[in-house]
Amino acid sequence: MNSMQTNPPSASSRSFINAANQSITVNGVRFAYRDSGPATGVPLVLFNHWGAVLDNFDPVIIDHLAQTRRVIITDYRGIGGSGGTAPLTVGEMADDAIRLIQALGLVTVDVLGFSLGGFVAQDIALKAPDRVRRLILTGTGPAGGSGIDKVGPVSWPLILKGLLTLRDPKFYLFFTSTLNGRRAASQYLQRLKARKNNRDKGPTPRAFLRQLKAITAWGQQAPQDLGRLRAPTLIVNGDTDIMVPSVNSFELAKRIPNAELVIYEDAGHGGIFQHHTDFVAKAQAFLDA
Repeated sequence: MNSMQTNPPSASSRSFINAANQSITVNGVRFAYRDSGPATGVPLVLFNHWGAVLDNFDPVIIDHLAQTRRVIITDYRGIGGSGGTAPLTVGEMADDAIRLIQALGLVTVDVLGFSLGGFVAQDIALKAPDRVRRLILTGTGPAGGSGIDKVGPVSWPLILKGLLTLRDPKFYLFFTSTLNGRRAASQYLQRLKARKNNRDKGPTPRAFLRQLKAITAWGQQAPQDLGRLRAPTLIVNGDTDIMVPSVNSFELAKRIPNAELVIYEDAGHGGIFQHHTDFVAKAQAFLDA
């Protein structure tokens, strides 16, 4: 195992848009990550959506969370700056994540998963319960959840619409078509462009499709015993999620012991980005409880 600069960055570089691109080699595979915030307390490790690279998570959320805790975000195997081949199952992504957490020398972590990252986060918490202190699941659902295996058919027309209208497909996939939704979408996509230098490279079409196969398989696999989850869990979504239907958030809240559920009105898959100020306040209160 070798790594480049695994210490948390200094206070002067705490803004996520300036965070250094770092990497650590685990089992012969290089994993790209960024690390921000102070070195104190329990680190928060963040797992992102389908096709996402380091530049695809809302920097404003990371910056606010990193005011009081160390926040680490990583690229999945085969995506962005990470080496290897994108796994075909969520289980393999979770195994990678557990090894990465160990390689970074982190004993106990909090985990935030968005969308695909929420699938991975659940699997991490089930496989390595002693490592996960608190769990935040956003825009996500359980294995075998309603409509999760239909992500491809739902997404392709809107990905095409994005190409035809010269818009990022997340404009249509993550937000409602109301005035509020469209305004939030534009603001979010602007925030994603804030980093100007040393941006991560986008996913290859092959990796994008392999991840879709993993998502589809998650939607078709047998339900997991979420009653075994002992980590306090916060579940957050919009009320109009078309990618991982919102009903899945209610299902998670029903099956995970003592879970807290937050549903934002007139918000979609990217509800946490639309309501980032409120989400950060709720997430900080939950992590500090």
